[in-house]
Amino acid sequence: MMRLVAGYIFTPVYYLAFGLLLVIFHPVQVIARKLGGYHAHLKSVNVLNGLIMMMMRIIGARVRYHGLEKLPDNRPLIVASNHQSMFDISAFINGFKKFHPKFVSKIELASGIPSISYNLKHSGSALIDRKNGSQSIKEIIRLGRMIEKNNYAVCIFPEGTRSRTGKLRKFQSAGVKSLLKAAPSSLLIPFAIDGHTELMDKGYFPLKFGVEINYTVLDPIEPGNLDAEMLVEKCREAIEECLRKS
Repeated sequence: MMRLVAGYIFTPVYYLAFGLLLVIFHPVQVIARKLGGYHAHLKSVNVLNGLIMMMMRIIGARVRYHGLEKLPDNRPLIVASNHQSMFDISAFINGFKKFHPKFVSKIELASGIPSISYNLKHSGSALIDRKNGSQSIKEIIRLGRMIEKNNYAVCIFPEGTRSRTGKLRKFQSAGVKSLLKAAPSSLLIPFAIDGHTELMDKGYFPLKFGVEINYTVLDPIEPGNLDAEMLVEKCREAIEECLRKS
């Protein structure tokens, strides 16, 4: 009962702080990009998402990263993650910040959201129109070539949409297939997000107070000659096993 009461009290505080950060950092990103270019913009995005993760303390969340030491410094990374909530975005950016994190995102998110939309439009992320298959493939291939050239990391949610129950949906392979085609030296990284579903047990309000949240980098998968369908299934199995143990 106390955690429920705390959720009702601190959720509005969290959302107020979260909204203020997005509003404040929108012009910060614009100025950083105009004055310092790509790298200054990246730093502003990393600071923003670091603060967002710190603010999880407002709702009593205990956040832990595991397995970051498994990530190599000299390979492009394709990060395949389960998708539980809007909080997944900052979890990836904060954990993979030194790898210039990018996303494969639906194009609708590229407008109307302070800070988030600006970053998606100007960071190099792939903005796909789900109703236009050729446009989607072209965007993903463009992004794949970028990560191949620069050893960046891209996050893709193969489930396609959030799982509100936390139970894994079927992983789709098309996005990973296109990325591997454009970035053949990539390493595939399964990334397990655990706790966001419990945090949003009652939806966006109230958030559950005092939840333990774990972000786990699982053993990297060398694509080799495996086809995309088998690779995403390996990712799904690794993430499912990790969630089962929690």
